[in-house]
Amino acid sequence: MKHGYKRVCVSVYMSSDNSSDTVQFNSSRSSSRGRMVRHMFSNLLLVWSFSHDIYITGLTHDDPKEQSWNNQNLFSVPLDLDISLRRLDLSNNFIRQLHTLVLPYLEQLDLSSNQLDLISEGAFENLAQLEELNLSRNALNNNLGSNSKALQSISRLKSLDISMNGLSDDEVELYLRNKYSLDQLKMTGNALTRLSHSLFKESKSLKAITIDDNLISVIEQGTFEPLSQLEMLNLAKNNLAHICDFKLHQLKYLNLSQNSLEFFVTREDDQLYRLEILDLSFNKLLYFPVVPKMNRMRYLYLQNNMVGALNSEATMVSEANSLYNEIINEKIVRKNNLHSTWRHMPLIYIDLSYNHFRSFPLETLSLLSSLETLNFSYNCLQSIIWNIRNYSDSGDRRQLFFPSLKHLDLQSNGLGNISPLFLNALQQIDTLNLQENSVQPCALMDHLRNSQSIQQINLNTSCVAFGQLKTLKHLSLNENNIKILHPNTFQGTSLVSLDLSRNSHMVMHVSALEGVQKTLQSLIISEMNMSSSDLSLPCMTALTQLNLSNNHLDIIPSTLSCSPLSEIDLRNNHFVSFNHSLIQALSVHLDLMYVSGNYFNCCESKWLTVLNESKIKLPDISNTECFTSESNILMTEYVKSSSEYCLFRRKAQEVHFGQMFIIVLFVFVLLTVFIIFTKKLCCTQRSFIV
Repeated sequence: MKHGYKRVCVSVYMSSDNSSDTVQFNSSRSSSRGRMVRHMFSNLLLVWSFSHDIYITGLTHDDPKEQSWNNQNLFSVPLDLDISLRRLDLSNNFIRQLHTLVLPYLEQLDLSSNQLDLISEGAFENLAQLEELNLSRNALNNNLGSNSKALQSISRLKSLDISMNGLSDDEVELYLRNKYSLDQLKMTGNALTRLSHSLFKESKSLKAITIDDNLISVIEQGTFEPLSQLEMLNLAKNNLAHICDFKLHQLKYLNLSQNSLEFFVTREDDQLYRLEILDLSFNKLLYFPVVPKMNRMRYLYLQNNMVGALNSEATMVSEANSLYNEIINEKIVRKNNLHSTWRHMPLIYIDLSYNHFRSFPLETLSLLSSLETLNFSYNCLQSIIWNIRNYSDSGDRRQLFFPSLKHLDLQSNGLGNISPLFLNALQQIDTLNLQENSVQPCALMDHLRNSQSIQQINLNTSCVAFGQLKTLKHLSLNENNIKILHPNTFQGTSLVSLDLSRNSHMVMHVSALEGVQKTLQSLIISEMNMSSSDLSLPCMTALTQLNLSNNHLDIIPSTLSCSPLSEIDLRNNHFVSFNHSLIQALSVHLDLMYVSGNYFNCCESKWLTVLNESKIKLPDISNTECFTSESNILMTEYVKSSSEYCLFRRKAQEVHFGQMFIIVLFVFVLLTVFIIFTKKLCCTQRSFIV
């Protein structure tokens, strides 16, 4: 197989030799008389300022002083600066030139976000204690001679930020001369294209380097060789295409995100790599990285790549191994170098989200025996099938395990089928996110209830048997288009939180939550298109948080009276009022309640009185409306003058009752008179006939 990657390879190399050459350098001085006089005057002034300040104020080095001129529209450095300053902030101004500063105690100077393009050669000569200098967001690519000489005069500098100054490769190299004490360097957002082997030759003490957001496409071999103390390297947002000889043994953090990397390969050796965090996100990786065999890797970020785009896990592993042998020129071809290195990784976190996996890489990921968190969201899985190689002809399925995996995120994959053998491999699973898939929970099966062998489960089942996950505490089934939640669906788990929201056509069986009613503490049943007749909850003695928002409910389930609810969300339903006796029972534990988006009757609000008396928080009460016989008003307006709004109603009721009584009485009298008159008329007619 021809990969064609030999043409451009970036070598990130550090020598393991700890010896260092003795550094000797001499400061050059001008021999002109005028310059000597100026230096003598500056030194005399410096000595006088030290002695005068100590004599007059008794200043000691334990008296930190700070002054900020940040964002003051300054065009020059103020002349009346306190000579005893330790920290000076002149950032976010319009300073263009910097001349001699006499601040003998100054340790930190921030000149970022100005228009600085000229620094006098002697500007920093009297800053004997300066350790941190921020010159970011200026125009230091101008007047390079004067500016670079000014920086060379600072011998004790430990932290330097020259980000966003439009600096090229050669210009940066000039600014880094005579920086023997430097341990932190930031060069974000410049115009670097190549890192040369001479770039850091006078900065051997560097521990942290940030060179992100540049144009780097080449790193010469030996660039990082002098940096035996380097622990953090950020090369994000550059143009690196391949890493084929990673040799930074001392490094603990490496950020290569947002480049154009197609592979990351490490030549196998017997040295220990101290790398703990590797960020390869937002690249073009087709394969898992081949990492050092002896490593301390804990966090690996591979999101937003093209890993898994190949047909299968076997193909991906095979091509990764072929690529390794081709790049390294391995004479002895190993069958599976990728797996042999991954088997030794003490990884606890890996992010594989936003890749192109169509099948779950069971064998590769199961090698990570320390793995605790796996983010596999936003891939292309439709099912997780137990498709692994068997090492015998017996036909028995080989079982792999994820012995430490606690948090698994499978959101937005289109999953409909998850093999029971995979679920059985999740021996310590605590949190499972299946949001935005097509998972259908299985009904509780008799053979599962009787704890029969996992081999008896239908391996091609189209539903997921959650009862296998004995350690499961947190489960999200948000937006899975679930059709029915069977009785005892989650029996056998240890669920503490459950999210069933946005399953708008789900039928929830009366006994669906039986089996977890004593452990469940948080339940979300929002956006389910449910009416009160559709919702039946058992007595949940541990439930503290409940979300019933965005449904069609008009009655709170009475079974909630036995739950120690501290938070309940009832927004956007059809409530007109609440049972105030139920609210009274809930108020014992209730702390927070959301009620907006309902159609409350203002004059049936005993529940609101109970909540107010119990000092329960109602964050959205100011947006909650209620109605009277006349109009809709805000609930807060009603609370201010409830008697005024509802007194009219009571009077109207009294008047209405009086009117009805008079009418009924009047009708009764009329009927009585009519009957009496009729009887008399009849009697008169009979007498006349006789």
